[in-house]
Amino acid sequence: MRRCGGFRVDIFRMVSVYLPLVNTYQHVQLDALGDATRRAILARLASGPLPVGELASEFPVSRPAISQHLRVLKDARLVVDRPQGNRRLYEIDPAGFATVRDFLDRFWTTALDAFKTKAEEQPAPARRKGRRHVRKP
Repeated sequence: MRRCGGFRVDIFRMVSVYLPLVNTYQHVQLDALGDATRRAILARLASGPLPVGELASEFPVSRPAISQHLRVLKDARLVVDRPQGNRRLYEIDPAGFATVRDFLDRFWTTALDAFKTKAEEQPAPARRKGRRHVRKP
């Protein structure tokens, strides 16, 4: 217990009450990509649009489970759906993936810049003195 402005506050109780409200990732897309089944669904959709039934037949989970995964991917703007007759076709949403790519590119650019800086700091390797190997024609 701690005192805060004249009140006694149980820090541990506050953490357990508010912890479910904490979003661990800034990007919903990263949350969606954290599941192996969702990544496999995206890999399958990379070859073209598919209905839920066809997707479900390729996975060891039920059709409702695939539908739930697709809903998460749709909420994350990683897939879009469109009606075709009495079913819905799901396909990859390029705009959603552009957001993920922009996010990851920042890390890649930072890593490449750091590598370049480090490489430029390194002195050129000293040449060995001694015999030179001459290639024979």
